[in-house]
Amino acid sequence: MAATSSAVTSGRRRDRWSEALAGYAMISVPMLLFLLLQIFTVIYAVYISLWRWNVRSGPVDFKGLANYQTALGDPIFQRAVQNSIYYAVIWVPLTMAIGLFLAIIVNQKIRGQTFFRGAYYFPAIASSAAITILWIFIVSPDGLFNSLRAALPFDPLGTIFGYGPHKNWIGDQDTALNSVIILNAWTTSGTFMLFYLASLQSISGQVYEAAAIDGANAWQTFTKITFPLLRPGHFFVATVAVIGALQLFDQAAIAGGPGGDPNNALMTVVLYLYNAAFSQFNFGYAAAVGVILFVFIFGVTLIQRRIFGSAPSW
Repeated sequence: MAATSSAVTSGRRRDRWSEALAGYAMISVPMLLFLLLQIFTVIYAVYISLWRWNVRSGPVDFKGLANYQTALGDPIFQRAVQNSIYYAVIWVPLTMAIGLFLAIIVNQKIRGQTFFRGAYYFPAIASSAAITILWIFIVSPDGLFNSLRAALPFDPLGTIFGYGPHKNWIGDQDTALNSVIILNAWTTSGTFMLFYLASLQSISGQVYEAAAIDGANAWQTFTKITFPLLRPGHFFVATVAVIGALQLFDQAAIAGGPGGDPNNALMTVVLYLYNAAFSQFNFGYAAAVGVILFVFIFGVTLIQRRIFGSAPSW
């Protein structure tokens, strides 16, 4: 009897080992690709950043931290950092608020719910380049936006801020970045809507029933129940938003060209990195800029995790 029990235990142990080995075998390839494409590339970028690097022959001259010192002391890089931070500070909360508002709307049991979800999300799947070019025409001096301003009996932008009737919103250094912020708030809010919608649908309906019994109104329900319970969703959306904001490239490059015109108003860190790598072919310097950006994004992510407390659970 004891021998039989021992054999059964040994068989179960072998089955567990077989399942564990099968599981490790299944995740080995993705983990290997992650280590190769993510971890190794970061380490390799740090290595490249210490050299004057030739794309064909590799390292040419060891520069140590000189690339980092040059980048941090460059006024154009400082302007790029300033633009990227300003963009993140304004665009992230604005787009998160719009995404949450849209998520609350489409989470209600309304007629055409599926249509509205698709309509709000459509700009996120459209071509970024096409939308940016269309936006440039809309906010041009004789574009649709200025035409609508002229048709209104009262123009608050002209009266309060002094903007003329043929304002070039993209071509003016004072309004170029804000124009891109408005554009991206429209195109990206649909994606944030889906993230928030997933979090909203994970909240139990019993919580809202209890609040209704206690006499809570809509605003109290949102501020005391919905918003606090969305804490994991806030962390996820804020993290994705900040990373995307600090990596702004395509709209800035299309609207302002490689130089981030006008007057570096649309120069971002990634556009600066692109110019260093593919216009000046200074790959060591470009790698140093990339490492600085990585460290900054990593630090901001840690701060966000500290603020929101924990990562999302869904």
